[in-house]
Amino acid sequence: MGALQSLGEALLELSPARRAELGLPERLLDALEAAGRITRHEARRRQLQFIGRLMRDVDPAPIRERLAQWAAAPNAEKARLHAVERWRERLLAERDALDGLCAEQPTADRDRLAALIEAAHAERARAQPPRAYRELYRALNRLFAPRP
Repeated sequence: MGALQSLGEALLELSPARRAELGLPERLLDALEAAGRITRHEARRRQLQFIGRLMRDVDPAPIRERLAQWAAAPNAEKARLHAVERWRERLLAERDALDGLCAEQPTADRDRLAALIEAAHAERARAQPPRAYRELYRALNRLFAPRP
């Protein structure tokens, strides 16, 4: 019962649009909506117990799975952006890094990336604003973007 009540509390944190994606029963959706409007501590606690009771009629496994997917999405995006940043630094630091990138990402535009790397080195040498450095990041970001 406590686990179902905790799951109900997690559902309270979701937007109404996300709750609708879960396909929850109408009665449970109404109870969640009512709980969102309750501000008094004891009344909210009782409403959460009621939500826990209503959760008995729902299979919690798909709900937990979907919540985990939603929670993992920002972490996956952060990891992707960190990988892009690591590749940019590696491309600027190592001569043969472009070969490794092109082997890993066959769709990479080798000539464009090589030109951006050279321009970034030239910018650093002349202490200019990092335009090519930023453009290299954007090019890598597009390269590593998730495919639909």
